[in-house]
Amino acid sequence: MEFKSLLTVLTDMALADGVLDQGVALAEANQAHFDVMCMGVDRSQTGYYYAGANAMVLQETITRAQEEAREIEEAVKKRLGASGVWWSADSGVAQIADMGRHVAARARFSDLVILPQPYGEGRGAELEPIVESAMFEGQAPVLVVPDDAKPLVRPRQIVLGWNESAEALSAARAAMPFLQAAETVRVVVIDPPAHGPNRSDPGGQLSQYLARHGVRPEIDVLSKTMPRVSDVLMRHATDTESDLVVMGAYGHSRFREAILGGATRNMLEQATLPVFMAH
Repeated sequence: MEFKSLLTVLTDMALADGVLDQGVALAEANQAHFDVMCMGVDRSQTGYYYAGANAMVLQETITRAQEEAREIEEAVKKRLGASGVWWSADSGVAQIADMGRHVAARARFSDLVILPQPYGEGRGAELEPIVESAMFEGQAPVLVVPDDAKPLVRPRQIVLGWNESAEALSAARAAMPFLQAAETVRVVVIDPPAHGPNRSDPGGQLSQYLARHGVRPEIDVLSKTMPRVSDVLMRHATDTESDLVVMGAYGHSRFREAILGGATRNMLEQATLPVFMAH
């Protein structure tokens, strides 16, 4: 499968350059269509406004969000109009509590959702639920792009985190176009179980599966020498000068999966290169 339908959701043009550059690069390489949701965020719901706020104040908040959405849409149209790729852009307003519904509805019909890093200075509270909704509710893979990352089309080397989970396997399958294009895919297994069924060949079955799809895998078995698995994975990606990290996305709760698990959140907080995630 190729990435033929790309999507991004923008709520702040200050974070848009890297995402738009990545979307255009992939759209050009795959002859894909690039959709952009330009969202204004209405924070007037309970928890974001003081009690007793009158109707004029609440309407002003909505009006401001509408103006922000239109400004983002105009900037996107100017940027993509000169790109030469197939694209579309539309704008709308949503409250944070309801944003996930809109994102998931579009993500369901996308091969890949490209989003800015949700954590860090100057990031709005809406970025995390956008990532969550695309992955957990929309069931789409997400490529999270750090601000200073170069557009990724044919990664030279990829680190693939593998722990035999269904989430990690979903990520490997969804990332197949990237994996097939890479010179090397490093299947990273951290502290494999000593008594598991694959203890004598950790990562072997996955590597065999990938090789049958034309991927060039190598297996790296590492010890958890740092407090968090995400720290070990990111350090290994840096040490091997990899261009992309692929891993499963995990939720804390079976009852509400749209809560990023510890390993997922930690990876997105510290990522210095693009991270591909699927659930």
